[in-house]
Amino acid sequence: MLALTSLIWGAAFVAQSVGMEYVGPFTFNAARFIIGGIVLVPCIFFLGRSNEGVESDQDEDEKRARFKTGVIGGFCCGIFLCFAAMLQQIGVSYTSVGKAGFITSLYIIIVPILGLFIKKKVPFNVWISVAIAVVGMYLLCMTEGLSISKGDFFVFLCAIGFSFHILVIDYFSPKADGVLISCVQFFTAGIISGIFMFLFEKPEWSAVCQAWAPILYAGAMSCGVGYTLQVVAQKNIEPAIASLIMSLESVFSLLAGWVILGEVLKPKEQFGCVLVFAAIILAQIPMPRWMAQDKKA
Repeated sequence: MLALTSLIWGAAFVAQSVGMEYVGPFTFNAARFIIGGIVLVPCIFFLGRSNEGVESDQDEDEKRARFKTGVIGGFCCGIFLCFAAMLQQIGVSYTSVGKAGFITSLYIIIVPILGLFIKKKVPFNVWISVAIAVVGMYLLCMTEGLSISKGDFFVFLCAIGFSFHILVIDYFSPKADGVLISCVQFFTAGIISGIFMFLFEKPEWSAVCQAWAPILYAGAMSCGVGYTLQVVAQKNIEPAIASLIMSLESVFSLLAGWVILGEVLKPKEQFGCVLVFAAIILAQIPMPRWMAQDKKA
């Protein structure tokens, strides 16, 4: 199920690239997030009914507190998701699908680095991953003139945004229903994107209709189905293994760009992709006990 989730998310980069041929980034995101929120509404209803037996042991005050936390958490997550997705959507219009997928996946390495600021220990293998990823990013993004392209820069900023988004989810998810948080975050991100859409773009219904297929895929599949599969699958698998499998998103984005859009990466860029993906895998491998930072007698 997690591999299927990664495939859905990886192919979404193609949908984002194709959708930009018809509508602007704010219009695309506004539509996809609203669709994603609508898709999750029935999920909240059915999952709520299936959890009635568990929730019967909770008093009404506790239920209301969890619901309130879920709404607040969804709102906070939606803000970070909105701006990260905006940067990604803008970047995809200037760079290839494969490069966008790999650069976005750097959030798996950025997250533990940001964790240092909230006093979380970072294993030694993560620092090695950062060094490998820096080399890979150089090969992947730097042009002959030793400059990074505008699209690569936007996508890298998006990876930082998604890193903060993951940390916010990590804070709120144990305290509320995950599907509720996701549903609220999609509607929040959709509304904010809609405001930017009317401020900076001139949306036309005919253009939205022309882009219905990529918008529907990015909304229903990437947001709705992808998230639901992730929630269900992670109940029966270790988090480290889950993260490793979901990092395949970057590989699937590269393959999707190659198969569907006919994109070709130069050998230097291909080697950069290999290094970045290797760094992503290394960052998820648990360290041997003798390499741990905090040894206990």
